[in-house]
Amino acid sequence: MNFQRTIKKAVTLTGIGLHLGTEASVTLKPAAANQGILFQRLDHPGSLPIEANFRNVVNTQMATTLGKGSLTISTIEHLMAALHGFEIDNLLIEVSGPEVPILDGSSLPFCEALKKIGTVSQSAPRTALAIKRRVEVKLAEKWAVVEPSKKFEIRASIDWDHPSIGYQEFHYVEGQTPFSEISAARTFGFLRDVEALKKMGLVLGGSLDNAVVLDSALVLNPDGLRYPDEFVRHKTLDALGDFKLSGIQILGSFKLHRAGHDLHRSILAEVFKDPANYEIVTLDAEADEALMASEISVAARFAV
Repeated sequence: MNFQRTIKKAVTLTGIGLHLGTEASVTLKPAAANQGILFQRLDHPGSLPIEANFRNVVNTQMATTLGKGSLTISTIEHLMAALHGFEIDNLLIEVSGPEVPILDGSSLPFCEALKKIGTVSQSAPRTALAIKRRVEVKLAEKWAVVEPSKKFEIRASIDWDHPSIGYQEFHYVEGQTPFSEISAARTFGFLRDVEALKKMGLVLGGSLDNAVVLDSALVLNPDGLRYPDEFVRHKTLDALGDFKLSGIQILGSFKLHRAGHDLHRSILAEVFKDPANYEIVTLDAEADEALMASEISVAARFAV
C-alpha cells in the first residue's frame, strides 16, 4: 500500500517576489491526511485558504496564480514541483503576501529544505487518477496530449528561434528519472522583453540571481547554464508543478510541445471535463511498483 505523506516539521524560506520585487516568505507546515495542499495569505488575517487546484488558477501570465475572491497567490509552480518530487500530499503553505519567493528561479531551494526536514507517511492510502483514453489540447502552435499508461511520464519539447536554445526535448519518467535532473533548472527570459514587462508591473524582482537571461545570441549569466538543455528541463519542471494542481497522482503519458502554464491548465481541465477520461484507483503494491519502477526512497530519488 502507498500512503499519503506530509512533512515532519515546519520550515520557512524567505526571498523576493519575482514580479513585485518585494520581500516574500513562505512557511510550509504539516497537515492532516486527506487535507490536500492549501495556501494561506498571512497578510489577510481570517481569509479562507486557497486549495492548490487547477480550478482555482486565475492567471497564467509569466507564472501560475491561484485566487479566491480578491486574494491571489502567484509563482507557485516551482514549490508545487518540489512537492511532487517529494510525494507530499498534505500541506499548509503560509505566504506573507501575494507571491511565493522566487529564490534561485528553480525548485532546488525548496527541495533542499524538504530534504533537510524530512517527510512522514500518514495513515490514509494514496489514490491516483488513471488516464483511460487519449485527451489533447491545442493552443495555436502549442499542444498537449495525454494517453493511458501505467506510469507517469512527460515528454516535453520546445522550439525557440534563438541560437542558445533552438529545439530541445526532455523525457521525464517517474521513478526512473532522478528529480535532481530537473530540480535545479531555472526560469528564463530575454533581455529585450525586460523593460516592457517591467512597465506592465512584472519581473520587478528578476535578476541574474534568479533567472537565466539571454540577449539576442548568448546566455548572460556569468556562470552559464546548469544543464546543457536547461530550458526544456525548466519547462518540464513547470509542467510537474502545474500538474500537481490536479490534486492527485496521475498515471498517464504526457507529450507537451511549446507548452506553458496556460496549456497545462487547459489539458487538466479537458481531462476532468469528462469522467470517461479517467478513473480513480488506490495505489496498492502493484500500482505502486508500476508508478515508482523501483523500491527506492524519496530521498534517494532526489539524489544530489
